[in-house]
Amino acid sequence: MTNRLLLISSQQELCMRMTSLFVDSSAKAFSVESVASISAALNPPPHCDVRAILVDSDLPELEDLQAISALLRTLPPLPLIVLGDDTNEPQRIQMLASGVQEYLLKSSLDCAAIARSVRGAIARKNRDNLLFGENERAQVILRSIGDAVVSTNKAGSVTYLNPVAEKLIGWTNKEAAGRDLMDVFQVIDGTTRERIVPQMKSEVKKGRTMILPPNCILVARDGQESPIEDSAAPIYDRARQVAGMVVVFHDVSESRAMTQQITHLAEHDILTSLPNRALLVDRLDQGIVLARRHERQLAVLFVDLDHFKRINDSLGHLVGDQLLKAVSQRINRCVRGSDTVSRQGGDEFLVLLTEIGKGEDPAIVAEKIRLAIIEPFSIADHYLHLSVSIGVSVYPDDADNAESLIHCADTAMYHAKEKGRNNIQYFKDEMSVRAAERQFITEGLRLALSRGEFVLEYQPKVNLTSGEISGIEALVRWQHPQRGLLYPSSFIPIAEDCGLIIPIGQWVLHEACVQAHAWHAAGLAFGTMAVNISAVEFRSDRFYEGVRNVLRTTGIKAHCLELELTETAVMRDYDATSVVLRALSGIGVRIAVDDFGTGYSNLSYLKRFPINTLKLDRSFVNDVPKNADVSTIVRSVIEMAHSLNLQVVAEGIETEQQLDFLRAHHCGEGQGFLFNRPMNAAKCQTLLVNGAEFCRTRGRRCAPSIKGSVKVAATHRLKSIAGAN
Repeated sequence: MTNRLLLISSQQELCMRMTSLFVDSSAKAFSVESVASISAALNPPPHCDVRAILVDSDLPELEDLQAISALLRTLPPLPLIVLGDDTNEPQRIQMLASGVQEYLLKSSLDCAAIARSVRGAIARKNRDNLLFGENERAQVILRSIGDAVVSTNKAGSVTYLNPVAEKLIGWTNKEAAGRDLMDVFQVIDGTTRERIVPQMKSEVKKGRTMILPPNCILVARDGQESPIEDSAAPIYDRARQVAGMVVVFHDVSESRAMTQQITHLAEHDILTSLPNRALLVDRLDQGIVLARRHERQLAVLFVDLDHFKRINDSLGHLVGDQLLKAVSQRINRCVRGSDTVSRQGGDEFLVLLTEIGKGEDPAIVAEKIRLAIIEPFSIADHYLHLSVSIGVSVYPDDADNAESLIHCADTAMYHAKEKGRNNIQYFKDEMSVRAAERQFITEGLRLALSRGEFVLEYQPKVNLTSGEISGIEALVRWQHPQRGLLYPSSFIPIAEDCGLIIPIGQWVLHEACVQAHAWHAAGLAFGTMAVNISAVEFRSDRFYEGVRNVLRTTGIKAHCLELELTETAVMRDYDATSVVLRALSGIGVRIAVDDFGTGYSNLSYLKRFPINTLKLDRSFVNDVPKNADVSTIVRSVIEMAHSLNLQVVAEGIETEQQLDFLRAHHCGEGQGFLFNRPMNAAKCQTLLVNGAEFCRTRGRRCAPSIKGSVKVAATHRLKSIAGAN
């Protein structure tokens, strides 16, 4: 295949001469065609089989070198060969320097020389094109990568900055070109403030790649400092001699900030930004090492907010979260900078006191914290009051490792709660026994429901005038697989603390209503079935719906159910309590206040809430009639209740004297061992059957107008019932 050479010349003689050179020569691989001007050569552009372009230097269009440059930019990427004169050596040199591949003398043109020059020019142009493409690709890569790149020559002068380097350093590529790297690229050791570039140059001259230390800082042209990660590597020539250096670096400000943030999140509580348990344990481990080495003490305080869940439940988690932030700030203000305040989650905080000097120092700090927390908080237009229970453990007296110290402080904190809350307790060995007992009960409670270990016993309420059974109270018991029958006082407080009281309470309410409906269906009349409701249950968002669901599923009439709540439960959060009580009363459920007199003793709520019954606490009944002051209180409560149309039930009646006093002052109902102890469902059913028969046959003989006859009849009746059981 013949390769075409395109000649651009306005001299007809030159064109004919060039064409004839290849007609009868051995270099038939080439042929020449000519055009008279550059514009004619470009319109249309040369065909793909044109291998080189020959240009006559005498063209009017080539009066200066700018025309050559323009021609090179306009023509396709083909080798350009100029045909010039012998005498114009300066022109030859300039054209070759401007990008012309070859300069041939018109006076010595021959076929072989032209063919040889063309082949050489084509080869060089191909190499140039390849190098240009590689260079363009490299430039695109250097401009696109996220790293900054600086290159120098052998003398250490800057030859190139990519855009990222320009931005970080503050010098443009044009401004930096030819300057010493020391002037443009200022890097210092972040610790010693020594300059790093001299060391880089020294290492690269030895042919070594240098990775900069991790604390290097780039000082930009405007003086701004940025942490960087950097490496410097030598550039070699063909002789494997160091011909320069390339430095690659990037700003690590964002990545370090992100790393610090991730580390902070891993070690700190998100809400309060306090150290979390993991970080506190780490600091506690270090503190123990130092305390052991210097024979010193340290202390751990376990701080738990009292009744915080009530605030969360009543006002919402947003208010609760703001309150926790405020609490963390107050605790922080009570300790030294060398101490650590940590949030464990929920409303629990741990405080590490390092280098305590005296045994009483932890108590002093704990008391500061307690006093700081009991000051009112103003959160989102709410005026909130809190108290704290604080447990204290001391190294090395109580334990010699972090987890044990925390456990001891936790145990002491629970002891503070058992002591009435809002106090401080130091750990003592005997607390471990109680803590183990508590843990044993807690673990058992988690399985008791699924294993069917809870049972109900029933205790009748008696009309103190007629002697008839006027109601029954359902009482929960735990048939423990190892310990036998356990009473509520041994497990209900723990169930309240660990959250299990709600499912237990739901079970009790459901089972009691099922039994009441069965007795009613059997024709046994006993008034109401009373069920004790924990304050924790009552505050549950789904309590009202839970009661309605039980009434619906068991079939018991609402007026046959009486819910017994303590004064404490009734008086917490007046607005929420009022809504729930009125809703329950609206569907017919009766409300009783249990253990009256042991709680707030604020009689105003008796008028504001739909309450039907007051249950006089056994602690009052126990002291009548022997204690005159208590007797006066009991008499006043009964009179007050009657004035409010409330029924009064006396709890814990055990003697004839107590019964006489209560009857004499018109107390309507009572319950206690004098009448019956709590019993299982079967015995209670027998009592109901016999009691109803007794009322039909002998109850009419009771004559309240005859002094003592009611008491005798009732006593005889109860003894007869007991004998029947």
